Amino acid sequence: MKPELRLRILDTIRQHRMLDAGDRVGVAVSGGADSVGLLCAMDELRDELGIGLCVLHLNHALRGAASDADENFVAGLVRARSLEFLSARENVTAMAKRNHWNLEDAGRRARNQFFEQAMSEGRCTKVAVGHTADDQAETVLARIVHGTGPRGLGGIYPVRGNVVRPLINVRRGEIREYLTSKRQSWREDATNLDTTRLRARVRHKLLPTLESDFNPAIVDRLASLSAIFRDEEAFWNLLVDDRIRALAREIPGGYAIAVSGLLAHQGVHSSNDAANRAISRRVVQSLFAKVAGGSSGLEFGHVEEILNLAAQSQSGRRLQLPHGVDVSRSFDQLEFTLRSVPESTIAEGTFSGKLRPYEYAVALVGRGAASIDVPELGLRFCLKDVDWPQTESDTICETGALDADRLTPPLVLRNWRPGDAYRLPGKRQAQKLKRLFSDARVGIPERKTWPVLTSAGRIAWTRGWPPAAEFLAGKKARRRVVVVEEKL
Repeated sequence: MKPELRLRILDTIRQHRMLDAGDRVGVAVSGGADSVGLLCAMDELRDELGIGLCVLHLNHALRGAASDADENFVAGLVRARSLEFLSARENVTAMAKRNHWNLEDAGRRARNQFFEQAMSEGRCTKVAVGHTADDQAETVLARIVHGTGPRGLGGIYPVRGNVVRPLINVRRGEIREYLTSKRQSWREDATNLDTTRLRARVRHKLLPTLESDFNPAIVDRLASLSAIFRDEEAFWNLLVDDRIRALAREIPGGYAIAVSGLLAHQGVHSSNDAANRAISRRVVQSLFAKVAGGSSGLEFGHVEEILNLAAQSQSGRRLQLPHGVDVSRSFDQLEFTLRSVPESTIAEGTFSGKLRPYEYAVALVGRGAASIDVPELGLRFCLKDVDWPQTESDTICETGALDADRLTPPLVLRNWRPGDAYRLPGKRQAQKLKRLFSDARVGIPERKTWPVLTSAGRIAWTRGWPPAAEFLAGKKARRRVVVVEEKL
């Protein structure tokens, strides 16, 4: 390896603190020039860096025999270096169809899962991938063409979690020169020449035109631009995380945020309106990413629709977004959740989406105490026997305690189900909990896991309301029980 190239790779690793002595690095090798060049470079530098190596290869099964030939080629590289080889096969086409993803997104997810599995099994501590400076420039240009904002202009991050990119400051041509000097062959992926794909058009048409007709240093300029925006993004993330911690809360299947907090008084102080809207956009993007599992794919138009939903729409309005995320207006808040079957289509006693039903038997012991862990909610429900004096002034027990002598087995703590109803103290007729939820502005995702306690099939207690009239402890009750929630 040329001394200048060697120093640049080492400087990149050290500047971004990619690797530590003692790391076992899984080098992701597809068989293409960039990944093969990465393997050769890391093999040359491993003693100086004090690291161990293994090789990772995921067969995407996209090109039939050619994909299998890529895997065999990589296996040969591994044997020549006496390294451990971790390979897997994933039908990315089927994965994309099954989950309604495009092929690029499905391939990225499959690789990430493969890398995570290798690290979780202790086969490696870091994963190195072969993105180059050209990949960085192409990514920024493709995002500009497709439509992006400041976050997208950050391009490819040199370090993302435990995935590192030692060649991010090296040109693709330099890698090929390096491999040629070593007489090391590589595989060519014919799909990279398919100019019906945006990335291929950017690589083979747009970037060469910019380089030849506008600025020979365009790749370096785009790399500098993306570095600036990554630093800006770090600042914004701190600000947005603070805003989300203050204003948003977790709900079953996602997050909810108050409309007033999200809009941050936009339009009230015109001098601050642009700044407030900028923060609001960032908060929307961050909440979307949290629910979508870190996925991008939210365009400017999507963000504006969400903000308009917050500013102008009525409760019940819903937007369907990429990656299976829904954003709905529920009274005075917006809810970001993974898509599920609408409530109106849920049969009695059934559940939908990624929200898990639960049902736990309750056994009162001792003086009427019980403790029930509900991991689905991350909560423990404690039924506690209380011993209050029976005096005229003591009215707490009459509004919040159950009469233990009226509780009849079987006792069950479970989630709310459509059709559930009970009679509030002072009321003649039972009311459906759905109506109570609506009056109290409880959103649909929260309703689905709302806890209720039943006694011989009848609702005795539910969170947020007094016990049912027929189970309420009166002044003459001998044993009173209250339900207390604690975090697990």
